[in-house]
Amino acid sequence: MKKYYVVWQGREIGVFDNWKDCESQIKNFPQARFKGFPNREMAEKMFRGGYDAYVAQKDTLAIIEKPKDIPIWVGQPILESLSVDAACSGNPGALEYRGVYTKTKEVMFHKKFDEGTNNVGEFLAIVHGIAFLQKQNSNLPIYTDSKTAMTWVRAKTAKTKLVKNKNTEDVLDLVSRAEKWLQDNTYTNQLLKWATEYWGEIPADFGRKGT
Repeated sequence: MKKYYVVWQGREIGVFDNWKDCESQIKNFPQARFKGFPNREMAEKMFRGGYDAYVAQKDTLAIIEKPKDIPIWVGQPILESLSVDAACSGNPGALEYRGVYTKTKEVMFHKKFDEGTNNVGEFLAIVHGIAFLQKQNSNLPIYTDSKTAMTWVRAKTAKTKLVKNKNTEDVLDLVSRAEKWLQDNTYTNQLLKWATEYWGEIPADFGRKGT
């Protein structure tokens, strides 16, 4: 499905009709603000309104963007759950992840790093979520929109190619700790894929992912 990308804050701002052009504006750009939309009309409207207006309308837009008819086999999300997501300004770039209570979007945890990748952030968010719920003696399921991160968690190994340097040292050290935690612990929480196509953006979304 073709997307149109709005860059509110980057090297150049505007509406771009492909990810490559959008990425060149936001990669390694501090505090870049951008988002993909399903059609040009919506993208141009959101660009004109500004980023703050987009954030204010985000919940409504999620309903507009998703198809009206949800297949029976997809169903509805489990609201009594934890949702996790990550956002990265570039790849690699400034990284953050968080976990929220799906029903209310209350933030349960939030971490930031100088540099990382989106897949690394998604992986860490899931492991953080599992450990967090275990400390709460909670068996709530965990939603993620990343198939890659789910695979890494199940394999108990993050297959990242991120190079270790002064900017990535902290996040890669945490990755190693997360891998060891998975190897040393068991959990019963279900790890579920968020059906973005039908439910809209995952509740933990930061509102500035390009893809």
